[in-house]
Amino acid sequence: MKRFILKSKSRIALLCALLIGAAFASKLMFGKEEAAVLLLVAASVLGVAPIVIQAIEALKVKVVSIDLLVTIAVLGAFVIRNFEESAIVTFLFLFGAFLEQRTLNKTRSAIKELVEMAPQTALKQNKDGDFEKVDVDEVDVGDVLLVKTGAKIPVDGTVLSGEGYVNEASITGEPLPVLKEKGAFVYAGTILDNGTIQIVADRVGEDTTFGKIIELVEEAQDSKSKVERFIDRFARYYTPAVLLIGLVVGAFTRDLELAVTILVLGCPGALVIGVPVSNVAGIGNGAKNGVLFKGSEVIGEFSRVDTIVFDKTGTLTTGVPSVSEKVYYGDNIEKALLYLASIERESDHPLAKAVLKEIGNAEFLPVEGTAVFKGEGIVASVDGHRVAAGNLALMEREGVKISQKAREDIARLEEKGNSLVMAAVDGELKILMGVRDQIRPGVKENLINLKKMGVKDFIMLSGDNKGTVEKVSRELGLTEAHGNMLPEDKADFIRRLTDDKGRVVAFVGDGINDSPSLATANIGIAMGRGTDVAIETSDVVLMNSDFSKLPHALGLAKATARNMRQNIYIAVGVVVFLLAGVIFSEWMNMSVGMFVHEGSILAVILNGMRLLRFKLKKKI
Repeated sequence: MKRFILKSKSRIALLCALLIGAAFASKLMFGKEEAAVLLLVAASVLGVAPIVIQAIEALKVKVVSIDLLVTIAVLGAFVIRNFEESAIVTFLFLFGAFLEQRTLNKTRSAIKELVEMAPQTALKQNKDGDFEKVDVDEVDVGDVLLVKTGAKIPVDGTVLSGEGYVNEASITGEPLPVLKEKGAFVYAGTILDNGTIQIVADRVGEDTTFGKIIELVEEAQDSKSKVERFIDRFARYYTPAVLLIGLVVGAFTRDLELAVTILVLGCPGALVIGVPVSNVAGIGNGAKNGVLFKGSEVIGEFSRVDTIVFDKTGTLTTGVPSVSEKVYYGDNIEKALLYLASIERESDHPLAKAVLKEIGNAEFLPVEGTAVFKGEGIVASVDGHRVAAGNLALMEREGVKISQKAREDIARLEEKGNSLVMAAVDGELKILMGVRDQIRPGVKENLINLKKMGVKDFIMLSGDNKGTVEKVSRELGLTEAHGNMLPEDKADFIRRLTDDKGRVVAFVGDGINDSPSLATANIGIAMGRGTDVAIETSDVVLMNSDFSKLPHALGLAKATARNMRQNIYIAVGVVVFLLAGVIFSEWMNMSVGMFVHEGSILAVILNGMRLLRFKLKKKI
């Protein structure tokens, strides 16, 4: 029976809500007082059953839990026949447990999604030299595998032959595909955008980088779920103290009514209700303003953050390469742009897509005699003209003359972290474009606001190269920046910050590769348009990937944590006042005490509701 009741807590909470609603309807709409009392009693008894069981189980292992505190509050309400309070307290507690379990289930589903995203099959070379499709679990270190265009690479390995562009966003987070040739290392879970390669398996199964991502997420989530809430710790000391005071007073005075009065008035209904009210109001304000908090524990921890670590791509930057600057040389530029667009239309490279987007609608011309130079660009004939589109190496191959001004422009764009796209017509340079993943608008101003709110350090971790990372860091004025980092490197870095240096760290990211860091940090913050795994693994979600919501989220967390403390002070202060009045004065009785007691409940509710109107004051 115990197991059945505990498994049915969510259904019991729903039934309690229906009974409470029916009770108020009977009383207010139909004037049926007796029916309302019976319904509230039923809701109280039904709702307190799993709470009592959990309190007893905790006592068996010498733990005074919040369940015992709630049980005492309900029994006290029964003694004074305040069935409304007993029913509402049990429902609120069960509903809070339901929300907590739902959040845990969602984070567990993140691991399931990661596992489903891992490669399931591979083309393995057999003894005859042919390739056959096998389960990825059947691949051993040293096996030779074939990977075709569009397929996921099944293991961490080294390219034996062939070449192609690999999308490594799932590991490094970077949007630009990387050219992989003989001798290059490839990661499991990445995608071969084009080409065909043969690889030798170096790491398989759980030893792959993708496997380690899953393992890191599991470990971090398990450790997080064991963190105790404040009220549980408080209840360990407060509940025994109230019980002891009641027993001592009863033993010395021989006054059973006085002892019961102490126990009833000592039950902190305002504490049980006040903290959830603050949390619900804070979470409600966040949802209204595009910030999703996943529970009360998240809010308390987030309010203490002193270090924020950022992924670069998709977080501080837009995650989509675009043309940041363009320079034209000579005349007939419109024709040159049309030629460039006609050539780039035939490529699926992200740089080509950025160029086409910048040029906009164009009447494409036929392209003939296309020659592709790997890592350099394309040369073709367009409208009778020889057109070269690519980088500086291609221009030099084509013998294109680069003027001093053009070289200065090239150096300037490269200094800003741009990838270059150049176009020459009949050996004459016409177009120079700088393409890069650009910083999100307003990020620098938001970082200034966060610093004024108490964040001491801003750190960027990225899979991108060191030069690009340092340029972004300088532009934003970050404390530290580290490039060429794999997911496990990021997670280790964050672990050192939290364990060795005692920092309270928030990590902000959006990709699958960010999930270990999101789970390892004290607070994981996901951009709402990021991957489902990152969102599920995180503690806070910025909806619509709006970076400007981050200061609001931190400000709201601090306000909510402050509001919770205020409600705790009110609740405990009123209880201390009531107990002192019962013991040391003659005017305090149960009726007066309950009036003050109910007043304290109303006070914490009204105080908590203030959070619904919270708005971040502009710091700049």
